[in-house]
Amino acid sequence: MTKRLTAATVAGLLLITLPSAAQAGGRVDLGRQTLPANDGWAAAGPGTTGGSTADDAHVFTVRSRAELVTALGGDNATNKTNSTPKIIYVADDIDGFEAADGSLLDCADLADPAYSLDAFLAFYDPAVWGWVNPSGDLEAARVRSVSRQAAQTQINIGPNTTIVGRHGATLSGLTLMADGASNTIIRNLSVQDARDCFPAWSPTDGELGNWNSNYDLISVRRSENVWVDHTTFSDGDNLDTDQPVYFGRPYQVYDGALDITHTSSYVTASWNVFTDHDKTMLIGSSNTVGPDVGRLKVTIHHNLFDGSIQRLPRVRFGQVDVYNNYYRSSGETFDYAWGVGVQSAIYAENNYFRLYDDLRPDAIIHDWGGTAITERGTVTRTGNRAEVATSALDAYNASHDPDLGADAGWTPVLRAAPALPATDVPGVVGSSAGAGRI
Repeated sequence: MTKRLTAATVAGLLLITLPSAAQAGGRVDLGRQTLPANDGWAAAGPGTTGGSTADDAHVFTVRSRAELVTALGGDNATNKTNSTPKIIYVADDIDGFEAADGSLLDCADLADPAYSLDAFLAFYDPAVWGWVNPSGDLEAARVRSVSRQAAQTQINIGPNTTIVGRHGATLSGLTLMADGASNTIIRNLSVQDARDCFPAWSPTDGELGNWNSNYDLISVRRSENVWVDHTTFSDGDNLDTDQPVYFGRPYQVYDGALDITHTSSYVTASWNVFTDHDKTMLIGSSNTVGPDVGRLKVTIHHNLFDGSIQRLPRVRFGQVDVYNNYYRSSGETFDYAWGVGVQSAIYAENNYFRLYDDLRPDAIIHDWGGTAITERGTVTRTGNRAEVATSALDAYNASHDPDLGADAGWTPVLRAAPALPATDVPGVVGSSAGAGRI
């Protein structure tokens, strides 16, 4: 095995990867920090500076949904086009279901008058309706309900924006939507429970049908140069596993944790924690060969995936650098980590997997229509056994046909520091990733 680094050496490497701090009176101002040079794909081109150049009139501290919307430009419907440099410090817990008067709405408040879940379940029961997609007045009412919720809980971000959490700040019940929001930084936040009140029933999705949801915790679409750092993603106390079963399928109220889709590119996701989430990170929104080709360039480094089930990440088309991440599997519920999709080019280096319940390393990779993945330096520890150097690709190819190739066709050059040995990843990532660690 690779010799472990000393504590001093690891600390030095961490300092290299941290951005140079804007300081006032010796205090680090996270809002003025920019992405370090070469720190992943988000450092490409002009780099990622967010709202670091904001004037004093565009530096805000917010404690409510209404204040957050005001800081982002004043009108949630049009804030996505507000490109004025702005820094927003989140200083308290903010709930996306918060009404203008400060009271909390619930799903019934957001439902179209013609919609109810009980009516939907009765009308579209496959035993009555059949195994075809819902249509008609009640489905139209559900779709209108989705639009009403989106207007309330989807918080639109414009370009040249930095959002930073103060100590302990949490965003609940909302989606941070960076759609056309190039040059955006999101750091040091806890984000949780972006629940969908009105999931869609898709009877033709899979052999038994599935419920599908509409909202991510953070969604990046049609954007370049985005940095998501030291953020903790979770379902809060409202786990998918605790939802009811309808039509014989789990009523899934969540979509992604951090999804990067719709021609986005030059994104770095670093030092985040993803906890107990199912569809964690989707890169590329469909298998259609078109605008996504040559896009979706993403770096994923020093993240903790703790109890996450799948899409860690799932990739289509993009050149995606996945290095120095720590994966703690969820035992029986774990599905896969790296989804090798259509024309994807994953470069996975020095990642560490803690595989519980004797999961086999061939479970790390899933073929979603791709052809190759580059993998180097993976270390696994299965059950209570010792950690070992492992080729997840060799394990996958030994038990699956057709084989995946071993060369994704590119080598990353944008890294702020050399990759740590995988054996050092659990200690470094476990102690430094997530909100409240900077």
